[in-house]
Amino acid sequence: MGICLSTSKVCVARCRNRIARGSKEERPSGVAPTTKAANEKKGSHKPPAKQDQQQVKGSQAQKPKAKDHSKKPSGIVPCGKRTDFGYRKDFDQRYTIGKLLGHGQFGYTYIATDNENGDRAAVKRIDKEKMVLPIAAEDVKREVKILEALKGHENVVQFYNSFEDDSYVYIVMELCEGGELLDRILSKKDSRYSEKDAAVVVRQMLKVAAECHLRGLVHRDMKPENFLFKSTSEDSPLKATDFGLSDFIKPRKRFQDIVGSAYYVAPEVLKRKSGPESDVWSIGVITFILLCGKRPFWDKTKDGIFREVLRNKPDFRHKPWPTISESAKDFVKKLLVKDPPARLTAAQALSHPWVREGGDASEIPIDISVLSNMRQFVKYSRLKQFALRALASTLNEEEIADLRDQFDAIDVDKNGSISLEEMRQALAKDIPWKMKDSRVVEILQAVGAGFPFSLKIDLFIFVPLLWFLISVVISD
Repeated sequence: MGICLSTSKVCVARCRNRIARGSKEERPSGVAPTTKAANEKKGSHKPPAKQDQQQVKGSQAQKPKAKDHSKKPSGIVPCGKRTDFGYRKDFDQRYTIGKLLGHGQFGYTYIATDNENGDRAAVKRIDKEKMVLPIAAEDVKREVKILEALKGHENVVQFYNSFEDDSYVYIVMELCEGGELLDRILSKKDSRYSEKDAAVVVRQMLKVAAECHLRGLVHRDMKPENFLFKSTSEDSPLKATDFGLSDFIKPRKRFQDIVGSAYYVAPEVLKRKSGPESDVWSIGVITFILLCGKRPFWDKTKDGIFREVLRNKPDFRHKPWPTISESAKDFVKKLLVKDPPARLTAAQALSHPWVREGGDASEIPIDISVLSNMRQFVKYSRLKQFALRALASTLNEEEIADLRDQFDAIDVDKNGSISLEEMRQALAKDIPWKMKDSRVVEILQAVGAGFPFSLKIDLFIFVPLLWFLISVVISD
């Protein structure tokens, strides 16, 4: 979430004019095998920000500030531009970039064609200009190292090679064209979707988690959108993608930063004491959704979602759970255990009777309400993601520069993000925007619910909130 307020109103006037004109310049977008920028995440095991990037204001106590590596110090050449990553330098000779698949804050993913044999691949292109501090470059190196470590696993997107030039780092990977996990389920003919279908999918996810943990890794962003099918064939393997938030486990250390998406985040992540067990929790949430089409923990705001995760248990009483097998319910309950040591490990979960190959998962079609629920869930999530992308793509470079200036004016502590308190102060000072404190919180909650974004305001989500705020002021 974000807001654009300062003594200068140039951008606000332009935004009002653009609303009146109804102009729109949409940027192509889509689902990428990996769309998250490498420097989107804070370094693991470092003191987290006062209000962490995935934390709702009020849900945790204040913490020390973390370093920001997406904000360019004045007059300093970005670290990425000064770094030789040691990758191949002949990307342009080897590949031709084609259609844009998707993008994150600092990286874009394209389809690319191998000039030697015509094979197609997915290429994640990361802007060196965005790698301001050394930690950002280290994030990119770590992502490549993780992909190399997992190379060859049947359920992980295959890593081909890494390249660099003066402006970009290129990560070349296997192209997955079979679609996202939930889309494939919803496309099943005659609604013949069973517990066994769900178990086959969950087993593949657990294999990825078990492999990661065996190699001393934690994925940290397990969610349906990060699992793609290799092809459209019925027996296509499921592939885990997007290791931008993944990290290596350190002996006797726990991750202190809050990362991941609100629906799938584990309790220990919110408590800043997480490890490999958090991946298993996320798979438990996904399994819950696969079996009933609904989220086990939900609220209108992220703050509310986090409270649900920390305090409440999933509800297995309502439809369609009475028709789901006891074995399936037992499996989900053992994954959604709030105490990490008491939770099944990924390896242990693979031995559960419901999920193991040849196990007791039923082949009887699940209640039709499950697919209906799932369809609504997918539409809801996709609509919000599309709205943010569309809003953020309507401004030109000059207007974005104005936005950045205003963003910097509100960012009093210059840590690269705007806290709720900084926003309150800005609203109190700017008469045209002045509103009651409760209205500020209401706007933040309305815009933020369900998004896998920072709960402090960064420039990427600064634009959509500005537009939303303008519409609120105009309507009031």
